[in-house]
Amino acid sequence: MDDPQIDVDLIDEAILALMFLTVQRDDRQLPIWRAWKSFDWAAMGRLYEKDLILDPVGKTKSVVITEEGRRRSEAAFYRLFARREDSQAAPGS
Repeated sequence: MDDPQIDVDLIDEAILALMFLTVQRDDRQLPIWRAWKSFDWAAMGRLYEKDLILDPVGKTKSVVITEEGRRRSEAAFYRLFARREDSQAAPGS
């Protein structure tokens, strides 16, 4: 049996959703959003290339999330992890 193709866009969406757990507003200079960056470096690079985070390379343990990245992070978090209403649950579950 062949291994299935991995959809890295889905991985990136999941990482972005998990980043929402640690997102904090940083008002020291400008109102920006930061999140912990302890995720796969390749995925962080892809999020950077998509302009969802600023350059993750550096000694800090957090990364700046762009406004679009913050918005998509929150949306992905609730889409992937929010409990569904009982009426929307699959039959027999």
